[in-house]
Amino acid sequence: MKTTYIQTPLGITAIEGDENGVTKITTQTSADKPNDNHPIELATACHELKEYFKGSRTHFTFKLNPEGTNFQKKVWKALLEIPFGTTTSYLELSKKLGDVKAIRAVAAANGKNPIWVVIPCHRVIGSDGSLTGYAGGLWRKKWLLEHENPSPQTSLF
Repeated sequence: MKTTYIQTPLGITAIEGDENGVTKITTQTSADKPNDNHPIELATACHELKEYFKGSRTHFTFKLNPEGTNFQKKVWKALLEIPFGTTTSYLELSKKLGDVKAIRAVAAANGKNPIWVVIPCHRVIGSDGSLTGYAGGLWRKKWLLEHENPSPQTSLF
């Protein structure tokens, strides 16, 4: 397993994976430093994430290989189907997965998502439109949603 680090507007990001795909993308609170000498297995992920944060990429093409239960993987696959710039609720996601009663399990799987940004768990909000739960902090969730769907600036001049 290889690890590399990039700088993003939301902090230093660690990217882990191997020839089978990216297994984890997380924000760091440690003193790890971003670098430009990325392992070949992670180079595309680094490049595409940098493009995303610059605003020139809306989807990712690199291979994913997250570790989790079958149910978690099912939820994460459903998250990948949420279009860029849109949101859904935990309730709607549960309905899409075929069991409205599984809303808590869906929310728990969402919270265990190991591949930050790329598997877009930040696009899941409360049924009332509120920003609920986010492992990276609600301020990051808010930033990501605004980045993907910026409000048009209103001005009198």
